[in-house]
Amino acid sequence: MAAHLKKRAYEEYSQVVEQDESQQQQPPAKLRLVQAAKPSPSLQLDLRGTTTSHEALGKLVEFGNKLPITADHTDGVVRSLLEYYCSATWPAVRAKIVMLLGDLARTPGYKAASLAEDLLALVAKEESHKVKAQLFSTLSTVGKSLPLSADLHRQMVDSAHKSLNDTSHVVRSECLSLIGALGIVERQSKKDDKKMVNLQRLLGEYTNDIDPRVRSSAFKAMICLHQRGQKLDFSLYDQVCSALTDDYEGVRLAALKLVWVLSQVYPEELVPVPGSVDETLRLIDDGFAKICQMVTDLSMTVRAEAAGLLGSLHLVSPKFLEQTLDKKLMSGLRRKTTAHERQKESYEAGEWSSGQKWADDAPKEQVDPDKVSLINTGACGAFVHGLEDEFLEVRLAAVDSLCELASHSPSFANTSLDFLVDMFNDEIESVRLNAIHSLRKISSVIILREDQLEIILNVLDDFAKEIREGVHDLLCTVKLATKSCLNSALQYLIRNLNKYPQDRVSIWKCVKHLGLAHPDLTLTLVPEFLGTHPYFDTPEPDMDDPAYIAVMVLIFNSASKSPTMMSLFPEYTMRHYSYLRDSLPHLVPEIKQMSLSIGVGMASESAGTSQESEGFLQDTMDKIKALDRMDRKSAITQMQLTISDLDRVGHLKPRLAASAEFSSLYIQCQLVFAKALSDEQWGVPAALCPQQYADTATAAADRVLELSHQLEHLFLGCSLQEMASILQLRLRSWTLQLVIQLRGRVTDSSKSKSTHMVCEQYLQRLTSMHRLFVAHSLQPDSFTQALFSEMHKLAATKSGILAKFLQPLLIHTKVPSLILSNKVCRATAVINEPIGGSDNPLRFTAGLALSVFMDCQLENVQDLQRVQVQVRFPDGQVQLFTPRMSDFRSMGPLSHRLMTDIYLSHGMWSDPCQVEVSLVMTYDPNIVEISGSSVYGFASSSSSRSDSQGALELCKPVKLYVMPRAAKR
Repeated sequence: MAAHLKKRAYEEYSQVVEQDESQQQQPPAKLRLVQAAKPSPSLQLDLRGTTTSHEALGKLVEFGNKLPITADHTDGVVRSLLEYYCSATWPAVRAKIVMLLGDLARTPGYKAASLAEDLLALVAKEESHKVKAQLFSTLSTVGKSLPLSADLHRQMVDSAHKSLNDTSHVVRSECLSLIGALGIVERQSKKDDKKMVNLQRLLGEYTNDIDPRVRSSAFKAMICLHQRGQKLDFSLYDQVCSALTDDYEGVRLAALKLVWVLSQVYPEELVPVPGSVDETLRLIDDGFAKICQMVTDLSMTVRAEAAGLLGSLHLVSPKFLEQTLDKKLMSGLRRKTTAHERQKESYEAGEWSSGQKWADDAPKEQVDPDKVSLINTGACGAFVHGLEDEFLEVRLAAVDSLCELASHSPSFANTSLDFLVDMFNDEIESVRLNAIHSLRKISSVIILREDQLEIILNVLDDFAKEIREGVHDLLCTVKLATKSCLNSALQYLIRNLNKYPQDRVSIWKCVKHLGLAHPDLTLTLVPEFLGTHPYFDTPEPDMDDPAYIAVMVLIFNSASKSPTMMSLFPEYTMRHYSYLRDSLPHLVPEIKQMSLSIGVGMASESAGTSQESEGFLQDTMDKIKALDRMDRKSAITQMQLTISDLDRVGHLKPRLAASAEFSSLYIQCQLVFAKALSDEQWGVPAALCPQQYADTATAAADRVLELSHQLEHLFLGCSLQEMASILQLRLRSWTLQLVIQLRGRVTDSSKSKSTHMVCEQYLQRLTSMHRLFVAHSLQPDSFTQALFSEMHKLAATKSGILAKFLQPLLIHTKVPSLILSNKVCRATAVINEPIGGSDNPLRFTAGLALSVFMDCQLENVQDLQRVQVQVRFPDGQVQLFTPRMSDFRSMGPLSHRLMTDIYLSHGMWSDPCQVEVSLVMTYDPNIVEISGSSVYGFASSSSSRSDSQGALELCKPVKLYVMPRAAKR
């Protein structure tokens, strides 16, 4: 009987069941976001059954809301619309049809050439001004969609030219817009030269139209020609300048932009000075003066545009730049001669007054009273007016232009320094911040005086954190004139530190750069900064004082540039240097003389050069390659030593910390598997194994899953094959969990799923993994390859066969080693605020909210939407706060700063306790992402998919001392 049962079990294990393709294991469901298929609007557009124009218009509006449609249905819709156009009597319906035709012409794949010909035919027959204007607007849209149809463009331009005599200003405006969008001004031959010039002359004629909207359209058409690469004629300049005094705001705005365009295209052309015969100016200088005049325009939009355009005219003469900061009036840009020069000219000409002839000493220059304008000031005081404008848009544009011009002219930068510094007192925060950033951009060519520095330092009392940090960044780059300036800067920074302790990181960075930039000034102030006396000993300062740390950071950075400064240091300075060098290595530089005097070698010297560290890391990883040839006990010992070495490399060399940590985590996974599978209990029947064995193996599988998620989500720069190795670690963990489940030794049987469901979920994961490897042509290891090759033979209904196959495969197949092919980066975060560690608890009323401000620095984080703030309460409760995307500010590539507020709320406590606040990166363990592709199917249902969100800590938690108290009655 026993032999019969044994033979029967063997036949069951070796039997191969052939199934049809329809009966094979169904692939796991993939969650795909697709747009729901809409019924074609062409089937719903039926205008023949409409009885009134209002009903037809309603259907057209409803159809327009359903656009776009596919190119296959566009031809039929266009034909039906054109047919109904001919029978429609109400102009509003025809205009709506033409508008829809323009929208349909932009359908990808639709050839709109035939539609353009039909529209041209309709233009000749249309009498309604509204419909005709819409026809030209649609023709312009169709022409833009056919950029290579030059003949069709020419027909459209000719049709627009013929309709320019229309009495409606809307038609004329649309015709001019079409000419600007499709016209060509290239001069290809002498025969076509006259025709091509007439196109610009045609636009020039309509700049004098009676309607201001037509004049504006004409100027905008010229700008459109320029934007399309067509070169405008120089003769347009006088006509454009005369339009700067137009009564209509839109005309002045378009003419202003056109003056800027011509100044950039013809900068060196000479134009006559108004009111003079012999004097000429460069066009860019004259255009600059014209734009400066518009800074005093009545319209805020024109003033802001003029102030913004000034900054891009880099070729302006220095004398015109200097006039923009001077309020003295000019006489129409004419050069005035002195009295001595006028007498000299009269003497040389022999035209002295004899007194015998009436008015023979009258001035020869005739002044026309109608041409005298007290407002025509040229470039004088343009930036002064812009910076003092009542609208912040104009002031912002003036600050930007002033900074742009100052960055190209050091002399103008020094002249404009006082005006930029005055903007630090503006009433609007954005203007002050813009002035701070602008002054920082030109800080390399300026030197601050004491009066200017005082105005800047007073801004440190501003309540806005952005403003204060902007001033800190500004002080990092400026050059101070005297030692009193440096002393004042340090005193104001210390006052800022006492008033706003949360600014300590920014202030320490500021004083570091101040010390590096002013070693000579610091040398004369060392006794004053340290408070030393030539005859008496002074008490040693407290090293925990942030203000004293700021002073020492400034002095030590200056000492690295001026070694003679060390003779002025008291004895305790050497100890403080050693402490600060170890605690703040990014702020305190290496000073070899001080290191030798205290007899302590530098960390960089003890660790060796970077090449030696990289060599040591490479030697350490080479030892891992030999693990496959070692027995389990020796391999475990070697892996433990390697993990210790990698941790040491990460502490000594921050540049190699990410690669060392990645390798260390992967080796930890190998070590966990080696220990879990080396137990002798695997050869004992499951019924005889103690419960502790199953618990240990389950904990090992969970630990490897956690480490694999850290390797996948926290590190950037892994290759596809390295990511595949991480996924294969996860597959081994799933296999280990399945084997333990099938052996029947799970601790919590109530939460465990049925054997069939567990096997089915495992096979789904295996199928998804196989699809992923095939899609990306990834090479699996021996364990994964064996699973893929036998995958079609495994069934969820035969758990016994599955366990007999997986257990020996898992035990006898080692985890292969992984050597990084390139350098990787790790996602990290630093919490600058709150500091934590305070003995004074944050008290708030129980049941209400406590606001906690967070200032964090994020590095190497790609998806900011996955970053959340995690709060862990003493009772084990965990809350996640999602910051707004507006709270993140980009500081560089993959570098962001998070400034947000979180609100803590809890019930009443008897004693104050610590709350842990940290930044975490959330992930979905049911999703695998490789090279932008996502594979789903790791969860059994959508509910489990949403409930199984994980979180990985980006930094160590900060502990806050919190005390919810009872409400007062």
